[in-house]
Amino acid sequence: MTAYMSIGDFSRATHLTVKTLRHYHRIGLLTPADIDPHTGYRRYASEQLAIAQVVRRLRNLDMPLEQIQAVVATPDPHTRNERIVAHLDRLQKQLGRTQRAVDQLRDLLTHNTSDDSAVELRAVPAIAAAAITEVVDATDSVTWLQGALGELYATLIAQHLPPTGPAGGIYADEIFTDHRGRTTIFVPCTGTVHPVGRVHPTTVPAAELAIMTHYGSPDSVDRTYGALATYVARHALGVPGPVREYYLTGQRDTPDPAQWRTEIAWPIFLTNTPIPNRIRNQPH
Repeated sequence: MTAYMSIGDFSRATHLTVKTLRHYHRIGLLTPADIDPHTGYRRYASEQLAIAQVVRRLRNLDMPLEQIQAVVATPDPHTRNERIVAHLDRLQKQLGRTQRAVDQLRDLLTHNTSDDSAVELRAVPAIAAAAITEVVDATDSVTWLQGALGELYATLIAQHLPPTGPAGGIYADEIFTDHRGRTTIFVPCTGTVHPVGRVHPTTVPAAELAIMTHYGSPDSVDRTYGALATYVARHALGVPGPVREYYLTGQRDTPDPAQWRTEIAWPIFLTNTPIPNRIRNQPH
């Protein structure tokens, strides 16, 4: 015979508050086994304890309620397990991001990243390149960048056009101020690029730049940007214009983020004023 419990007893048995149980009833996640038509009192069956315990543990793992509903409503154990494992994988990735953020914050609190000697002043000439230009959301920029680079290099290989330097990116101010803006990824090359897909020929304009190298993944690139901006504010004449990045070593070269190197390039106006850094004429 089925044993019934009041909502209070079921709350004590499951460690779910009465308010939570009422909410779960409203959204159809955990419906009482019986509701008195006259009083509206909810009663739960003892067989529902196991489901309630599963729901509680999934909520403790920050699984969204709609996903919990999908798990509970799925009769196939294999499908249920797949849904739960997928959420656990997401948690693992989030834990990794959290750990990296903690490590970066600790490093930020204990190390001074300002190092004027790490900045180079460079005048770069105009170069011919294959490029992809789109308006991109900042949250998608890393994934978009890898896709664009893959398409660019594949196109150059197909058209027998060897790259003549590292790939780079040109970022409009809006990508920083509004987290959405015009972005151009380019690969310098010889010969004439025939437009195909998103790839088109372009000329990357000449520029005078203050450059600092960022080591590692993009997660902490804001520190390099901050150090470079500080240098320009103190020692150089900054001018309007898009920021550039040059991808010297990246995901295409090695899976180890510790080996990645990206040059961050801030537009400046070179003068005859002595500055305690060497001036270079060409990118690495």
